[in-house]
Amino acid sequence: MHNLSIFVDESGDFGEYSHHSPYYIITMLFHDQDKDIKPLVQKLDSEIQSLGYEKDFVIHTAPLIRKEEMFNKVMPNERRALFTKLFYFVLKSDIKFKTFVFEKKQFDNTLKLEGRIAKEMSLFIRSNLEFFQTFDNEILYYDNGQHELNRILNAVLATELSHYDIRKVLPKDYKLFQAADLICTIQLLALKRKRRELSKSELLIFHNERELNKQFIKPMMKKEFV
Repeated sequence: MHNLSIFVDESGDFGEYSHHSPYYIITMLFHDQDKDIKPLVQKLDSEIQSLGYEKDFVIHTAPLIRKEEMFNKVMPNERRALFTKLFYFVLKSDIKFKTFVFEKKQFDNTLKLEGRIAKEMSLFIRSNLEFFQTFDNEILYYDNGQHELNRILNAVLATELSHYDIRKVLPKDYKLFQAADLICTIQLLALKRKRRELSKSELLIFHNERELNKQFIKPMMKKEFV
């Protein structure tokens, strides 16, 4: 069987628009299971352990940048090191991704946002049907974190693809799920950079707008599905 893994993560929620939550971002990360990434996973595990963490430690990029949750006592240089290790794992892995960005203020209610998400995902799959048809099966990996998105994903894939399976994931078990999280974060950083809205916490980790763009945003966008 020639299988395609589809890892999905999101940034934001379906709540009302607010200055602190203006966007809803979804990343779909695609990995041909015939492309072996085990050596890269093992290398990342080793690098994480060299920083004093267990190899299955989850690098959750949003709280890492904001110095929240398990990162509240971690120094900026160490947080940047963790981010960078995961970043280069993604950059070197044979993957593609598609990110969908929605400005929440454009939608009067959740149903309209859900409808737009479903429409854009469906159009993307139809526009790239030749790619998806090269696989015998597509496998969706999602943590079921938001039931609205889970419902949309299943409806779209059931409509647009001939075959697909579902796997509920734990972030610690799949580095590619953590990779989808990182891509969401980079997309959000790119939006905030364009609008000159980067926070002090973000600038502390990435130093300045130019370095963020040159070292992280531009290299990652080269892996976007076109």
